[in-house]
Amino acid sequence: MAALIAENFRFLSLFFKSKDVMIFNGLVALGTVGSEELFSVVAFNCPCSPARNYIYGLAAIGVPALALFLIGVIWNNHTWNLVAECHKRGIKNFSAAATFLLFGSIMGRATVAPITWSVISLLRGEAYICALSEFVKPSSLDKFPAEYGAEALAKFPCRDVPANLTKFRDEVTRRLRYESQLFGWLLIGIVAVLVFLTKCLKHCCSPLSYRQEAYWAQYRSNEDKLFRRTAEVHSRILAAKNVKQFFGFVALDKEEKELVQEFPVEGVQPSPQWNAITGVYIYRENKGFPLYSRLHKWAKGVEGNGPTPEGHELLFLAS
Repeated sequence: MAALIAENFRFLSLFFKSKDVMIFNGLVALGTVGSEELFSVVAFNCPCSPARNYIYGLAAIGVPALALFLIGVIWNNHTWNLVAECHKRGIKNFSAAATFLLFGSIMGRATVAPITWSVISLLRGEAYICALSEFVKPSSLDKFPAEYGAEALAKFPCRDVPANLTKFRDEVTRRLRYESQLFGWLLIGIVAVLVFLTKCLKHCCSPLSYRQEAYWAQYRSNEDKLFRRTAEVHSRILAAKNVKQFFGFVALDKEEKELVQEFPVEGVQPSPQWNAITGVYIYRENKGFPLYSRLHKWAKGVEGNGPTPEGHELLFLAS
């Protein structure tokens, strides 16, 4: 138990440090596996009652998957960029293909954890056995006692069954576990094929060469790191100035004093500037030169958000 909890905390630590998409998705999957194992050990307890098994078994698979999906949507930066875009500018400047690409990116990233949860649940089989044991036809079991029905079958996931039904319980459990694991492997195969086809389609439709796409990814990462770091320093210095104005002094440590002396902050950026660099960004060019982000576009003084003769949308979303 302690090992599982430690693995989940280690996952969370790596999760917030990772920026690479593949590493990000891998960490999400590993964290989901650990969480599913912990849930199975601590929380899962089949009621072994007719009509309740089915609801409980499906809920054990579906409800956590739904929660993980919603968390994935919430944690995706594209979600809030889309919200900001709709609030400030609307999505009328995006083509249908660009809109589909955007939603596909959000949904695709958000489905990593719920699919992993569903696959692990199916491979383990407990929830599937709990949900469907009562629906096994007694006639499919050789020499099953006629006096027992769905109520007895519903108790098979638990071990509280009459001695004369033990061999039937083992057979039903083995049969349902086989079906559950088969569905799990099929889901893995379908997802693997879809991921492969999506990656092929993305690279085939990309307007960028492989090297330029790699450069763009490096630029986005560096811009995000520098922006966050600079914003943190800027906000700290501005807060220090305001606190000093209120109290007449401000208690700064040595590092903060050096920051205040080295980087004078005169004021704050006006809202139109924040709005200009906030929102969804799909790769564009202006007079043949690439614009790698909204900040890059603002810095170059390029106006407008939609396709123009000088600056056209190339329908490629930052991953």
